[in-house]
Amino acid sequence: MTASGPAIDAVLLIAFGGPEKPEEIRPFLRNVTRGRSIPPARIEEVAHHYERIGGRSPLNALTFRQAEALRARLRAGRIELPVYVGMRNWAPYLHETLAAMAAGGVRRALGVILSAHQTEASWERYQENVVEARACVGPDAPQVRYAPPWFDRPGFVEAMVDRVRDAFSEIPEAARAATPLVFTAHSVPVTMAEASPYVRQVAESSRRVAEGLGHGPWSVAYQSRSGRPEDRWLEPDVGDEIRRLGAAGARRVLVVPIGFVSDHVEVLYDLDVEASAVARAAGVSFHRAQTVTDHPAFIGMLADLVREALEQGSST
Repeated sequence: MTASGPAIDAVLLIAFGGPEKPEEIRPFLRNVTRGRSIPPARIEEVAHHYERIGGRSPLNALTFRQAEALRARLRAGRIELPVYVGMRNWAPYLHETLAAMAAGGVRRALGVILSAHQTEASWERYQENVVEARACVGPDAPQVRYAPPWFDRPGFVEAMVDRVRDAFSEIPEAARAATPLVFTAHSVPVTMAEASPYVRQVAESSRRVAEGLGHGPWSVAYQSRSGRPEDRWLEPDVGDEIRRLGAAGARRVLVVPIGFVSDHVEVLYDLDVEASAVARAAGVSFHRAQTVTDHPAFIGMLADLVREALEQGSST
């Protein structure tokens, strides 16, 4: 600890947010697309995707579950810190959470962005939103420092390896070695990707998981692209990759959503509905690994980030 107090006195988990009931879907999508030239027809299409998965996103509930698991893990290690959740695009909005933190006496928080791979859309915009939220709260708003990237952390990799092993249990043992893994992450515009370590980090996470499994055939694909058709986005699309593998003789495919730490529409619709339909049409059996969510190894990795922040503060 420093002479002025602890390095951090709270943890802030930062996530995208999602609608929790049908009437929230379109207001949520208006938040997400504000300032972007997204055709109304595309917004309505995505609204129907939410309706297909039950009229809500589980993202908020799962993020709070991650927060509770982290709080318990820290407490077990004799670290008593409050763990808050703030969302970019839905309640609890970042400014609401920061206001609650200020009211609770929090002055210095560790922000953990719940996105494994860095690009403008997945990290920089979150940090910009925190700046805006702090300005909204005013001079009492907590300072927020950020945990470093964790795409290659052993705890994240171990959790993902475990999720893939669980998915392999659905495949006959004799067929597992020949089943290709397709790691997926959210597609972004090529120009955005080229200005960030995103592609390298996705590939590195995927390589580490494949090596942890001792599994040979694997590839990286991207999913859930949006925006103008004339813009170049990262490829191959997961549907195209499944078709390619089917044409090459694959009987099964195991999709690993390594770019997502909990289920939401990009996983439950874009993969479980759309990509699985592509696989059926290609004559390929579709399997999917679960996201890490609150896997103990992943929560342990988050706890390590908190410990490291505390230790760095105590050495200054």
